Amino acid sequence: MVTTLAVFTRDLRVHDNPMLAAAVAEAEHTVPLFVLDPAMARPAFAAGGRQRFLAESLADLDRSVRGLGGRLVVRAGHPVEQVCRIADEVNAGTVHLAADCSGYAQRREEALNSALAERGRTLRCHDEAHAVVGPGRVTPAGRDHYAVFGAYHRRWEAAGWRRVVPPPHRIRLPAVDPGKLPPTDGPAGDGGFPGGETAGRARAENWLSQSIDDYDVRRDQLPADATSRLSPYLHLGCLSALELATRAGTSGPARAFVRQLAWRDFFHQLLAARPDAAHEDYRAARRTWRDDPMALDAWRSGHTGIPIVDAGMRQLLAEGWLPNRARMITASFLTKTLGLDWRTGAAHYTEHLLDADAANNSLNWQWVAGTGTRPGRVLNPLRQAERFDPNGVYVRRHVPELAGLAGRAVHRPWRLTDGDRAAPGYPQPLPGLAERLGAERL
Repeated sequence: MVTTLAVFTRDLRVHDNPMLAAAVAEAEHTVPLFVLDPAMARPAFAAGGRQRFLAESLADLDRSVRGLGGRLVVRAGHPVEQVCRIADEVNAGTVHLAADCSGYAQRREEALNSALAERGRTLRCHDEAHAVVGPGRVTPAGRDHYAVFGAYHRRWEAAGWRRVVPPPHRIRLPAVDPGKLPPTDGPAGDGGFPGGETAGRARAENWLSQSIDDYDVRRDQLPADATSRLSPYLHLGCLSALELATRAGTSGPARAFVRQLAWRDFFHQLLAARPDAAHEDYRAARRTWRDDPMALDAWRSGHTGIPIVDAGMRQLLAEGWLPNRARMITASFLTKTLGLDWRTGAAHYTEHLLDADAANNSLNWQWVAGTGTRPGRVLNPLRQAERFDPNGVYVRRHVPELAGLAGRAVHRPWRLTDGDRAAPGYPQPLPGLAERLGAERL
């Protein structure tokens, strides 16, 4: 009797999962397996709601697999060792895995392929479980990846997309101990992000039917909170990027949203080709980063004295999420205004963002810092605040000390007299900031 393993990593869904569909289609029995890698318990990956979101996503995946007649089998330990152990136990001839772009994922895939081959078993990797267009499928002449988004996007739109894969009709599990799911009692945060495919699909359905048409007009307006908030579900594969792109379409108002999925694929193909870009400059920096622990701590905690920056950083700590415009403002402030290394910012985001995967987090930081695929420009946070939070609604939402300041005065509280400030406990700007920002251009 033929048995396969379907090894879940960052593809925690049953809808449009080519890895799972292929594993079930070629065998009488399939073991859906998730390995709790000890690396996920390191402090940099375990803070905030990330462990809670993962645990809820796994519990939801187990419910979906149970509904198809199976169980999600869970093991803890080194992924290669645990996968090989289960493969030996159930005599699985083929192990199915979604290929991923990070250096860690590539090393895991290579090690698993070698270990299984020694046992006379086969690893089958699926290249487009995470992306609309998988890394390496479109490349410029003579190179292994695109470094310019515009050229990549044209090829991306013209590339043929695979069809959306339906969930398996049934999963038959052989005799195997299912193990234990991790507890779902971590901090929930205030962002309203329940983990799992069920929650992700409900959010996507609401977004596609009610909000996507206004996306291009409202996405940068911080008070509107008009972005999709689907990124945590894309990060862990609770949603399929290809299914979202297919349902949204590439014409009309939805094109701006689908373009963001293309940016996601752009960074995935870049990291797949240059894995060290997760922690090394893609282009050599033309500056020396400052070392200022006090400024870094003020930025991390949202106490720089620049309200729009502090609002973003506090939203990150409270919700585990930020809209893209706030990410750009806070990242530019750290790297261009304070002159601090982009890696310190990327590490803080990795610790707290629910959606912080290696490609999009690190390469967006490099894009802003000027070490990525383009030089990057300075974003003056005061001018950004006037443009994207003109009446201070976003700032007052996340910086309660400034709730008593009306209108745009909230963006420059240091200009008001002590009697008018009505901002007890809010810090003055870091030394020299007010003067420097007043002189900078957008």
